[in-house]
Amino acid sequence: MPSHNDQYDFDFIVIGSGFGGSVSAHRLAEKGYRVAVMEMGRRWTPDNLPHTSWSVHRWFWRPRLGLRGFFNMRFFKHVTILHGCAVGGGSITYACTLLASPEKVWETGSWRGLADWKAEMPGHYETAGHMLGVTENTILGPADHLLESAAEAVGCGHTFYRTKVGIFQPKPGEPGNRAFPDPFFGGEGPERTTCIACGGCMMGCRYGAKNTLDLTYLYLAEKHGARIFPETQVVNVQPLGGQGDGGAGYEVRTVNSTAWFRRQPRRFTCRGVVFSASSLGTMQLLFQFKENGSLPGISAELGKHVRTNSESLIGVRMPGYREDLSLGIAIGSGIYIDQDTHIEAVRYPRGSDAMGLLTTILTNGRPGPRRIALWLMNLIRSLLRHPIRTVRVLQPLGWAKEFLILLCMQALDGEIEMRWQRPWFWPFRKFLLSRGEKVPTYIPRANEFAQKLAQLTGGVPMSMVPEILFNVPSTAHCIGGCVIADSSTHGVVDSRHRVFNYKNMYICDGSVVAANLGVNPSLTITALAERAMSFIPPAAGTDWSDAA
Repeated sequence: MPSHNDQYDFDFIVIGSGFGGSVSAHRLAEKGYRVAVMEMGRRWTPDNLPHTSWSVHRWFWRPRLGLRGFFNMRFFKHVTILHGCAVGGGSITYACTLLASPEKVWETGSWRGLADWKAEMPGHYETAGHMLGVTENTILGPADHLLESAAEAVGCGHTFYRTKVGIFQPKPGEPGNRAFPDPFFGGEGPERTTCIACGGCMMGCRYGAKNTLDLTYLYLAEKHGARIFPETQVVNVQPLGGQGDGGAGYEVRTVNSTAWFRRQPRRFTCRGVVFSASSLGTMQLLFQFKENGSLPGISAELGKHVRTNSESLIGVRMPGYREDLSLGIAIGSGIYIDQDTHIEAVRYPRGSDAMGLLTTILTNGRPGPRRIALWLMNLIRSLLRHPIRTVRVLQPLGWAKEFLILLCMQALDGEIEMRWQRPWFWPFRKFLLSRGEKVPTYIPRANEFAQKLAQLTGGVPMSMVPEILFNVPSTAHCIGGCVIADSSTHGVVDSRHRVFNYKNMYICDGSVVAANLGVNPSLTITALAERAMSFIPPAAGTDWSDAA
């Protein structure tokens, strides 16, 4: 059957516009398909981005509370997951660190042996790196220099590295904030401006220096005819026709995601569907559609093999420090304190001090009541000995300028499971709930490093309040839940990202990742999506029978 059939509104509907969805939209439109992208978040521009994190209504995404920003936090028993919600997905708020995963990841997990990953993936990494403008960071701020000095003091200075980032940087010696015609796509892309090192990457780049997806993949997708529907929440996906396997196409129903009353329900039809709503979003949608009978054939492995980098956020606050620690790029450098543990220097822009409300005096010890008691003792002792200084480091004003955030990540494998259940405290509806072993929040060597850095600078080592009180780590790197496998008894999609038991249905986001990457997953998700799209034929040659 030919692609352009008036019987359907679109050939493909892509749900979500993050790293997997934007790749899918661009490559499908490039191949001649009529593509729609349904994105729950808003479209952001330099004119409407928040200036600081105190603009909570334009930073946080909680539309039912009237908060229509681009940053979200989901709280689970085992982990707090940070993620983005916008046209461009997490690229609007992520720290633009783009690292290829080590080769060993293809030798573990349920995707092992399903393809010649080591031979295939380097080419797709190269394509993804070109599209996202990956380059080595040339902008080292005061926080990066402090990290390097502390690393040398503890004997690991040789491990110091500059991060690989997706930022349009000025040439050495040249000032930032200079506009240039499209430097990445031979004039096909938008005008860009060089980075000014304001540290504002995670608050949304106001200068056009950060290679967000709305300036790369999505920009080109729209030039090829793709239509993006912002503030549009998908509420159901159901096969058309009697067979129920999607061979006759799909019906996709949506509502306005930011409206309280007039939600404007709409119905679209298409031949194929790509789920790219992030690992959490895709899991939640598929659980809902499996339960309501729309997609009953989704594998029972849904929600299993969810992974996070074992992470801990600590840091050092330096009241009155002579340099502004917010200057630089969001994550400009890192070190390895042992073979499994690395620490990166992180910053927010000056004035974005809201996260300072979550920091407190560093506390060692195993998680539990004893650690909480020790924290209270440390806090009282500090207040009695140095009342003014203690209040000074605990209050949030000036936090971004004075605080060196240390993001500690461990490449240790561990899994949790997400289930679709009614919590005991709210029996009226079901939610995603986590099960499994808790990821440790106390990393002794990382705390020792923070204490050493504080000694060198005269600062105060700090911890995060939720990690001490609740023993719940935070992560921006949630992957898995719909993993690649050889059959529906082991995973949700095959090695070409085709959903088992359905035709012309794919998943292209972090949920398909079947092993612990140990690094920021964005580049790997992009490369995997490039590979998945490479198997779909041009629109003129498809017969709409693609199935696992």
